[in-house]
Amino acid sequence: MAEERRKCLKARQKWGLRGGGALSAWGGKGRGLQPPLAGRGGPLGSSPARRVADMAGSRLPRHLFLQGVAAIFMFAFASLYTQIPGLYGPEGILPARRTLRPQGKGRWQQLWETPTLLWEAPRLGLDTAQGLELLSLLGTLLALGALLLSQLRHLLTYLLLWAAYLSVCQVGQVFLYFQWDSLLLETGFLAVLVAPLRQPPHRKQAPQSKLAGASPHEGLSFWLVRWLLFRLMFASGVVKLTSRCPAWWGLTALTYHYETQCLPTPAAWFAHHLPVWLHKLSVVATFLIEIAVPPLFFAPIRRLRLAAFYSQVLLQVLIILTGNYNFFNLLTLVLTTALLDDVHLLAESGSSRRKKMPTSWPRALLAMLALLLELAIYGLLAYGMVHCFGLEVDWEQYAIHSRTTFTFHQFSQWLKTVSLPTMWLGAASLAWELLTALWRWTQVRGWLQKFCAAAQLSIFGAATVALFMISLVPYSYMEPSTHGRLWTGAHRLFGTVEHLQLANSYGLFRRMTGLGGRPEVVLEGSYDGHHWTEIEFMYKPGNVSRAPPVVTPHQPRLDWQMWFAALGPHTQSPWFTSLVLRLLQGKEPVIRLIQNHAPTYPFHKQPPTYVRAQLYKYWFSQPGEQGRWWRRQWVEEFFPAVSLGDPTLETLLRQFGLQDKSPPRARSSSSPLTEALYWVRKQLSPLEAPTLLWGLLATVGAIRVMQALLGPRPSPPAREKQRPAPREDSGATSKQAAPAPSNSSRSQTPRRKK
Repeated sequence: MAEERRKCLKARQKWGLRGGGALSAWGGKGRGLQPPLAGRGGPLGSSPARRVADMAGSRLPRHLFLQGVAAIFMFAFASLYTQIPGLYGPEGILPARRTLRPQGKGRWQQLWETPTLLWEAPRLGLDTAQGLELLSLLGTLLALGALLLSQLRHLLTYLLLWAAYLSVCQVGQVFLYFQWDSLLLETGFLAVLVAPLRQPPHRKQAPQSKLAGASPHEGLSFWLVRWLLFRLMFASGVVKLTSRCPAWWGLTALTYHYETQCLPTPAAWFAHHLPVWLHKLSVVATFLIEIAVPPLFFAPIRRLRLAAFYSQVLLQVLIILTGNYNFFNLLTLVLTTALLDDVHLLAESGSSRRKKMPTSWPRALLAMLALLLELAIYGLLAYGMVHCFGLEVDWEQYAIHSRTTFTFHQFSQWLKTVSLPTMWLGAASLAWELLTALWRWTQVRGWLQKFCAAAQLSIFGAATVALFMISLVPYSYMEPSTHGRLWTGAHRLFGTVEHLQLANSYGLFRRMTGLGGRPEVVLEGSYDGHHWTEIEFMYKPGNVSRAPPVVTPHQPRLDWQMWFAALGPHTQSPWFTSLVLRLLQGKEPVIRLIQNHAPTYPFHKQPPTYVRAQLYKYWFSQPGEQGRWWRRQWVEEFFPAVSLGDPTLETLLRQFGLQDKSPPRARSSSSPLTEALYWVRKQLSPLEAPTLLWGLLATVGAIRVMQALLGPRPSPPAREKQRPAPREDSGATSKQAAPAPSNSSRSQTPRRKK
């Protein structure tokens, strides 16, 4: 008996086992994975199970990812819902009913070519805009439920969320043509693959025990999230240099960025006035984080992956603090969960880490080699920064000077050299994940469980490989020669599903705009054509004395498009003519996009007779200018003064196809669903969108706190002194493995509860 106990304790030390909950989790009914040595001894049988569970190592990150995706969907749907009447309603800027015109095709062919559930809106007695409202409300509620209830974090839930957002994007037109909308669609589809097919039965067990029992395929599709994060960050860094933007090449981009971005925050004003050398050094750090660090996402050394994780988090948090980029940076933070593992999230104590230190000389040698490799990589990154950007310390001025030391031709050659190897790096990492999943499948016991696990592994493995191949096509857009060398089958596969937005190309902040000042369009209205009054927007810069707002995670899509419109003539933004028309008509849904509270809109009593737009250049005010956040200078007329029936306005409407000849369908008062949508809109319309989103977030936080306070608590682990001393050879046992007794007693806790 004493010899058997010593063997058990040695097995625990060898595999670093902390608790016996793995046995109960693996042995649970319906799990499909049984410990290969699950005999009467209990602890002996739990070590292989825990070893297989540790190979997955991503159970907690997957839970975080699914919760994060649900939160982002909730923000996206709720933010869009508040803007639907003004953007897509019958009296909106771009009525959605114009986008869905039946063309005599079959129902399924029509759905495949334009994949949107809004085709079914007429069957419910709704027009397209009302269908948008219904989808947005249902999407918000479903995402809220998935965020609060683990039972709703199911494959079907995320499939519905993805389908709903894809349906919305199909009719969203220019107001939904943003990279983060495509990123959310791609991430949402990956969540469909990551989400479990069915939730495990609820048990009161320790967190460590919940990590056991993973199906072989579970970590496989989660790898695609890491690959997506790599594509997003690497491409975002590369395009800054391939665009030949002088601000990025001169390392001066951030001296303009903070005041020229679409919706700056108050912190952007302070960041703008930092020293120039610090701005340039920040650009160097941006290139390091976006170009040099992403390959470390696939490093076999977990400390390198964690270093890459924290560097990405730092970049995204700084962007959130200085700019209102809606849910984009929050979504990127959700993607970074793919770089984490269960051990890191469980925050094991230092003593438990010391227990896991290798004792045999081969393992100690491997650990030393890994440490040396890690230090070599850090040194290489530091040397690359100094060499490529000529970093020099100026001790007299307490500054670090930097400059770009390579040419565009050299960078293009380097990009041509590394583009294909990065694809092979992804393929090698995926192959390792496949082999790991296959090995975990071999540990499944029972022919029925093994057959089910094989079927799941085959389906999810094929889907993972197919999505990886599809993603290579948009990823290769940044290097044309590499794009042409891709396998033609990948091109055909991508072309087949391109309209589903399963994989997209990314490249944020490609060129820095507003180098000579931030261009800003200011709308003006008048009753007589001589005395003009500015029309102030809620979020975008206008009044020089008003502080920049904080609206994250809301995206005011009209304000964003106004920023893009200022970068060129108004003819490049046809929707702007429709906006002028709606203001002349005094349409309340559009006015609410500009000012949610009617009294703050200067023409709330009577629509203006004339509307025009002026182009200004804006700059942040200098320190010491009291009561002013901005300085501005008039540049030129952006849009001529027009009135209803003006020939210029009618010509532009006809030229852009914005004349709506078909009258809007009257709202059916007999439809209960229509009345319910109207009632919900009436209740929520007084709230500003950021307030609504922050209210949802506060609600989630309050419910989580209540769940933590009122929910069942796992029983505390038994202490070593409470365990009866072994009858035989107890002294030798305690000397061999001091922490083992508490583990053994903790493994018995679930059995006593039963």
